[in-house]
Amino acid sequence: MKKYIGIVSLLAIAPVMAQKLIYPTAPKDDTVDEYFGMKVADPFRPLEDDTAAVTTAWVQAENAVTRGYLDQIPFRDAINKRLTALNNYHKSGTPSKHKNGKYYFYENNGLQNQSVLFELESLDGTPRVFLDPNTLSEDGTVALTGVYFSKDEKYAAYTISRSGSDWTEIYVMDANTLEPLPDHIEWAKFTGASWRGDGFYYSAYGKPEAGKEFSNANENHRIYYHKLGTPQEEDVLVFEDPENPLHFHSPGVSDDERFLFLYTSGQGMGNAVAVMDLQAENPHWVTIEGTQEKDVNVIDVIDGNLLILTTWDAPMGRVVTVPISNPSRENWVDFIPEQKGVMSSIQRAGSDLLIVGVEKDASDHFYLYDLQGNLVREIALPTLGSAGFTSSKHHDEVFYGFTSFVYPNASFSYDLKTGESKLIKSAKIEGFNPDDYVTEQVWYKSSDGTPIPMFLTYKKGLERNGKNPVYLYGYGGFNVNLNPGFSANRLFWLENGGIYAQATLRGGGEYGETWHEAGTKMNKLNVFNDFISAAEYMINQGWTSPEHLVIEGGSNGGLLVGATVNMRPDLFKVAIPRVGVMDMMRYHLFTIGWNWASDYGTSADSPEMAAYLLGYSPLHNIKNDGTPYPAILVTTADHDDRVVPAHSFKYAATLQEANTGDAPKIIRIDSKAGHGAGKPISKTIDEWTDIYSFTFQNLGIQPTK
Repeated sequence: MKKYIGIVSLLAIAPVMAQKLIYPTAPKDDTVDEYFGMKVADPFRPLEDDTAAVTTAWVQAENAVTRGYLDQIPFRDAINKRLTALNNYHKSGTPSKHKNGKYYFYENNGLQNQSVLFELESLDGTPRVFLDPNTLSEDGTVALTGVYFSKDEKYAAYTISRSGSDWTEIYVMDANTLEPLPDHIEWAKFTGASWRGDGFYYSAYGKPEAGKEFSNANENHRIYYHKLGTPQEEDVLVFEDPENPLHFHSPGVSDDERFLFLYTSGQGMGNAVAVMDLQAENPHWVTIEGTQEKDVNVIDVIDGNLLILTTWDAPMGRVVTVPISNPSRENWVDFIPEQKGVMSSIQRAGSDLLIVGVEKDASDHFYLYDLQGNLVREIALPTLGSAGFTSSKHHDEVFYGFTSFVYPNASFSYDLKTGESKLIKSAKIEGFNPDDYVTEQVWYKSSDGTPIPMFLTYKKGLERNGKNPVYLYGYGGFNVNLNPGFSANRLFWLENGGIYAQATLRGGGEYGETWHEAGTKMNKLNVFNDFISAAEYMINQGWTSPEHLVIEGGSNGGLLVGATVNMRPDLFKVAIPRVGVMDMMRYHLFTIGWNWASDYGTSADSPEMAAYLLGYSPLHNIKNDGTPYPAILVTTADHDDRVVPAHSFKYAATLQEANTGDAPKIIRIDSKAGHGAGKPISKTIDEWTDIYSFTFQNLGIQPTK
């Protein structure tokens, strides 16, 4: 096996000298696939078998190269120390009040791997630890992913994830004594626990093949009912659809436990939904909406009517009502009509009010409505940013958390009668003053003339000298909104003179379904062009130059980075594709990859779709003619069963074999980690230490903090 022989050399503030890396030889074969007559070689197919001896040996060799490169960077330890300090601040989540009169909130004293759930009898009382996920594993790799109280508040089911996997286990505890119950559910996925009586509904797959738990396709999502005190083998199968094995099925129970809702998704832009009256003489499913073309979310049942948030006949969203006795779409009546902003959420607040969330120019706005659909007032937020509310129809106490790019989460109480907000808690990070920085929203034109907004955050007084390091981030897919949000790790970039740029690309949901669809399937190139145009804007406006441009994205954003590097390798100095979808010809064959077809299309759809995917697939479009590529750090993890590591494995192997210049192309393969959710803070700090070490090393800049 070839070994790393390069030596890192860096003079302070001086350009990095070219470093010759020798990469491990990856296992190969002569696989060639055919798509509608197109023959496509896939020489690194053996790397798809993540448990094979040749793959594990290659992974070990790659990590040795990566660690040999990163660990010799002279300022890596200093970066780690500063990131640790930036993350070591008291974090407190937004409280929520339950029907039992108690308050619950998450808190982290600084560097705890997982935040702890606390319980309060009163807001000024002494908190009691309700559930501490740090006790569930020694290394913090077991994450608490949800807590679900029974309707009478006697029990709490909680879901956990191990090592970042999407696989979910469900446990149950007595909510008063905090004693664990013997109930334990395995092989659940994409589920919570919807309580009814002395049990709950949940969604799960069959037990996977041993050794293929994190790679084989997941099919036949089923809904079960679990009765407390019984083994999982006795759980009652409530719903399955073997004729459509690639659908997700999720249950929901009305507050009075009378109605069971069934949500179906997975092969469309939205979801279908049906309802069953569990008190009927002959309970059966009644369709509310049978297609998956648009979003349909039942908010509540009020006086025999369903309150629904939907994008049917409203790309920006609307709220409708319909009798639950006859709920099909032709009977829907507008309750809150479509507006200029994207209607993104609605929730009960007290006995007679609603809180409605509306997205405007990628920032959150919230409004108070009455139960007749009349606007009461806008809820004034501190400034442009992101917010989330906790409220209930069972009481009038409302709380919200607010955050923005340089402001960590602050919790407020909100008075429904007066409209006044009162600060409860806010975080302070030692050595960092948010007033030293500015955030602005700029607009630029994409290659087809479409105006695209972008947030810029940087130190006040920063000059447009063409040499400022820029960290450009984007996602652009799956109707996901990129709003202003806080990251302690991002502060390190800002305090070292960098600009953080967050582009609002098509494919997201910031401007409704039309904006989303403009970045899907045969329109996917719009997303990449939007990202490239963002980089060109930063250069043309005098902020930076290609020698100082860094791009990063994760998952669908990893695809974004991989594709744009292939399209414009001259535009960037450093690229960080994280847990990316890199093989667009085969992505749908692994775990739940088939679920992404609504955004991407698949290579099996048509000759046109296959050719389009092949035209931008990061794996298949790496140049091999000496064209200089930026320095590239690929990241993935061994338990990522969302975007399987094979994507990054094959992409990195292809990069390393190709003739793309001398800039390093290395892969960081984390262990006991997954797609990103629930990652312990210790692993997060280590990962960002490596990302910033690699980035500053290849920018030729020594951090001063």
